[in-house]
Amino acid sequence: MCGIVGYVGPKSTVDVLLGGLKRLEYRGYDSAGVSVINTLGTLETRKKAGKLSILVDDIYKTPLGEAHIGIGHTRWATHGAPTDGNAHPHLGGNTQKLSLIHNGIIENFSELKSELLEAGVSFASETDTEVAAHLIAREYDKTNDLIESFRTVVRRLHGAFTILVMHEDEPGVVLAARRNAPLVIGLGEGENFLGSDVAAFVEHTKRAISVGQDEIVILRKDAVEIENFAGHKIEREEFLIDWDASAASKGGWSSFMAKEIADQPQSVADTLMSRVSSDGTVHLEELAPLTSLLPKIDRIIMVACGTAAYAAEVGKYAIESWARIPVSVELSHEFRYRDPILTPNTLVVAVSQSGETMDTLMATRYAKEAGATVLSICNTQGATLAREADAVLYTHAGPEVAVASTKAFTSQIVSMYLLALHIAGIRNTRSLNELQDTGKNLLKLPAQIADVLSNTQGIRSLAKAYKDAETVLFLGRNVGFPIALEGALKLKELAYIHSEGFAAGELKHGPIALIEAGQPVIVIVPSPNDPDSLHAKVISNIEEIRSRGAKVIAIAEEGDQRVAQHAEEVFFIPKVQQMLAPVLSVIPLQIFAMELSSAKGLDVDQPRNLAKSVTVE
Repeated sequence: MCGIVGYVGPKSTVDVLLGGLKRLEYRGYDSAGVSVINTLGTLETRKKAGKLSILVDDIYKTPLGEAHIGIGHTRWATHGAPTDGNAHPHLGGNTQKLSLIHNGIIENFSELKSELLEAGVSFASETDTEVAAHLIAREYDKTNDLIESFRTVVRRLHGAFTILVMHEDEPGVVLAARRNAPLVIGLGEGENFLGSDVAAFVEHTKRAISVGQDEIVILRKDAVEIENFAGHKIEREEFLIDWDASAASKGGWSSFMAKEIADQPQSVADTLMSRVSSDGTVHLEELAPLTSLLPKIDRIIMVACGTAAYAAEVGKYAIESWARIPVSVELSHEFRYRDPILTPNTLVVAVSQSGETMDTLMATRYAKEAGATVLSICNTQGATLAREADAVLYTHAGPEVAVASTKAFTSQIVSMYLLALHIAGIRNTRSLNELQDTGKNLLKLPAQIADVLSNTQGIRSLAKAYKDAETVLFLGRNVGFPIALEGALKLKELAYIHSEGFAAGELKHGPIALIEAGQPVIVIVPSPNDPDSLHAKVISNIEEIRSRGAKVIAIAEEGDQRVAQHAEEVFFIPKVQQMLAPVLSVIPLQIFAMELSSAKGLDVDQPRNLAKSVTVE
């Protein structure tokens, strides 16, 4: 998913665009580019393959002209390799006075391109985006009306797109259109902004408007108009951004990921704030729209992708244990293609950090059309998922810039706990004392996370020692199993090492064949006080793999003396209610992956081939 920014106003446009792109680079970093209409009325475009810094250096050496209107783009490649030619913006028409940037995929680009080729149009790139640029330029040549030309073309496009356009002959306006891809307006004084999320302009304004599905924005320095694709005017309420630009900066940390791991005591505290009282009672006013449904729901389906799906798996354990409702976790991109059974008493919980993951959006739209109610768990104000759901539970983790999720993951898990306790209270499936005790334990988590973070030197050193490992396995039981999966995913994402997470009980059903001498295996060990005796079972698993030469690294509860006798390395986390342990046990795994990646000389914030919010649909 690409990053886009647009600006009309008195500031130095190039500085505004490059600053916005820097904060959006997590959305794509294969190439970057900007177009401005300078004060002489001439369109200037500069674009470069590679990370944004290459473009910045190029503009520094050969500056663009002074300008007060422009658009910028940072790309995650879909159609066409990451080259200078395929980078955005793309120019349209023979005169090349029109510049266009695009986030998403135009599904019918092939037939549209054939139409243009038959008309004699030449293409300079392999992208679907350039098709839209030429179509709009052709319409403008006919009508001399940029808004009408833009409206005509976007109605012809299929798929997911946010498109920004400007034209040298109309130097005071940027046009934008949105379908199935994010777009937010920033409102300033004598200036206005566009972005794929609020990070694009939060340095300049806290006032924002989310653009709806199939809507067009007409952006001028002193006015913003919104209309639908048919041309009818739309009124939308603005909202205030609840964080500032400093939250999206490294603040002296070696990487955004290092900062975001360290942010977790605060992000979890912010997720709990005003939702859990000092006596442990959970209050979720955001769920008021679900008041009539929650007592009678007979099934919960969670839809999510990647790390968010593992957070949902932890939530499944909590909801089933505390609220006694059956829960299934579905990968969003598989959900609607298997003809799932949905009823009016089904609650679909959609989990997404960005709230713009297309697979999850399509899954929730399918669920709503089938009559189910949708609750979103989301981190981004004004996101499409939050707007389209029947209710939203914001995680309040703040901006997460590193592509690999850390603080959003732990905040999602905590939101799941809150949801489980809220439903349990409504349905009286646990006593008030039990629920309040758990609520009080939730309030202790920020300090316990800080405790874990203050004792990480050992895991950092160990990660560096294993930088040449070819395979790392992760094992867990019960709520430790999703954490094993998440630990393996983090290592894949950051260090490009083959890693797999398994339920420890599955070991002798096949995975034990992977064990060989020297093989590092990370085991999330349950509490020795676990009433289901899973601790003893996991210790047996450890012995089975050690007898085959594996090197065991254990994540265990403080005071667990037995595990120290069976593992080469043990990293302890504070004693905590077993259901809450994932929030603590995942942190050493985050640090292990980050440090191992750094030891290999890799970019932990921007892993190869990955971007923050992607479309599989």
